[in-house]
Amino acid sequence: MDLEQLLTETRNLDTLNIDVIPTHDILLEINKEDLKVAEAVRQVLTPISSAVDRIVDALRAGGRLIYLGAGTSGRLGILDASECPPTYGTSPTMVQGLIAGGSGAMFKAVEGAEDSQELAKEDLESIDLKTCDIVVGIAASGRTPYAIGGLLYARTLHCTTIALTCTPDSEMERIADCSIAVLVGPEAIMGSTRMKAGTAEKMVLNMLSTATMIRMGKVYSNLMVDLRATNKKLDERARRIVCLATGVDREKAEHALTLSNGSVKTAVTQLLAGVTNEEAVRLLEAADGFVSKAVALSKT
Repeated sequence: MDLEQLLTETRNLDTLNIDVIPTHDILLEINKEDLKVAEAVRQVLTPISSAVDRIVDALRAGGRLIYLGAGTSGRLGILDASECPPTYGTSPTMVQGLIAGGSGAMFKAVEGAEDSQELAKEDLESIDLKTCDIVVGIAASGRTPYAIGGLLYARTLHCTTIALTCTPDSEMERIADCSIAVLVGPEAIMGSTRMKAGTAEKMVLNMLSTATMIRMGKVYSNLMVDLRATNKKLDERARRIVCLATGVDREKAEHALTLSNGSVKTAVTQLLAGVTNEEAVRLLEAADGFVSKAVALSKT
């Protein structure tokens, strides 16, 4: 294992004295490095866009989005997947995250799990991976055996595959159909890829899921109209979204939500189109779930 060849394992010449400077200066050095992440992500918007289009195609065809990684990368995949159901009303199976070592590895490292390609195959088999699914392998180094094994197994089933890494010309990049390599450079602390690399991975995963959900009609303007009100905060947010989207007062928003059995999207369509709940449902079905299209259809 030649770590010297990996960008993520390179020593950062700008932070050589980070161990002997005051606390504020330590934080300043870390912040300087963090500022490089957003620009690095900007440089790979084209492959991110291509990945989103592939994900949308897969989900529309009845497939699932599967994130797969080890350590920080695996945890970030699970984090992004777990936020999709409450935010966008997706089923818990539409976007899933797998981590080397299983669910327990979210909280405590499972030594050696990331070194097994076979373990990734077993994990994907356990969720009954199918050809229509899309698999995103996540690994800052681009060489983690667990992520590589997952991509290789996915390819045997002819699934679309995406590699998300932070190093150029990696083995994962060569395997995947689509490669997103965010070159954030050396970490402030050599090899601590939970820092800039982890931040870059989270930014890209946010983009993948958010842009996908927008493309699938789960957003109206910049409002999450497919959210699932599973707690008091989200229940209040649902009311506020209806008010903001339609300009009605709280009482009318609550009435529309009652008629729609809590569906924000249906309530918004009711009010904007001036139709019954049943007609709003029909319009949304005809518009593939897009509120703006449903409202336009109501005018024809």
